[in-house]
Amino acid sequence: MADFKLRVAENVVGDFFVDSSCIDCDTCRQLAPLVFGEAAEHAYVWQQPGGPEDRRSALQALLSCPTGSIGSVGEDSAKTAMADFPLLIEGPVSYCGFNSSKSYGGNSYFVYHEAGNWLIDSPKFLPQLVRQFESLGGIAHIFLTHQDDVADAERYAEHFGSQRVIHRDELSSQPDSELVIDGTEPIELIPGFMAIPTPGHTAGHCVLLVGERYLFTGDHLYFDRHEHRLSAFRDYCWNSWSRQTESMQRLTGFRFEWVLPGHGQRVYLPGSEMQRQMAELVERMRAS
Repeated sequence: MADFKLRVAENVVGDFFVDSSCIDCDTCRQLAPLVFGEAAEHAYVWQQPGGPEDRRSALQALLSCPTGSIGSVGEDSAKTAMADFPLLIEGPVSYCGFNSSKSYGGNSYFVYHEAGNWLIDSPKFLPQLVRQFESLGGIAHIFLTHQDDVADAERYAEHFGSQRVIHRDELSSQPDSELVIDGTEPIELIPGFMAIPTPGHTAGHCVLLVGERYLFTGDHLYFDRHEHRLSAFRDYCWNSWSRQTESMQRLTGFRFEWVLPGHGQRVYLPGSEMQRQMAELVERMRAS
């Protein structure tokens, strides 16, 4: 629960506030950009919600905050927004919400599939989210992009009897995983679901390409909302920037239109624009 007494100074006056426990994970700005802004080391409320839709987005951000750093003194209850999750993005893809502090607030995603649903990385293990997943048919597979964002994957796997997929170089984070990827070659897990090893951020980082449209990128690739272009986190590259650059180059050989990251802004771009921006990003990475 956020503490009103510890609210940060930048908050504008009103119902919603951010307190000093914020870790600046960016979750709230992705969900409610018209409400939450970015200070030097934390988020804050730069504008109170202007209508029902903005209030709903702010409540979704409150629920998804991994550290419980967002509060509201208004009459509306956050419980009213719990059933919004998983939050539909497009087609079979939804954003799980309820980001976990174990993954520094990383995003996770749910993909509906008639042969068995998928979870990409993990949110908090919470009864209300578990019930939602159950109502949608459960979780058959859990794809883990890398060791940083596994969060409560083990609990979800145990509850649903899911098959966890992870690269061998990340296996120490989930040593009992059911399917282990080796090497750097792409692997079709089931028709339309391709695991693509992208070493660089970590040694065994992988992305998941679904239907040549949705690319779940973990910490490899995201959209920079300030620069309005695809980008990669140089300051948070734990293994090798040159390897990450090589991995990014390999990704230019695949078609996709959605970038759905663990950290950073998601984005839809038409295929030709996505390819153009990917090529430009590789050149910037090589030059840096």
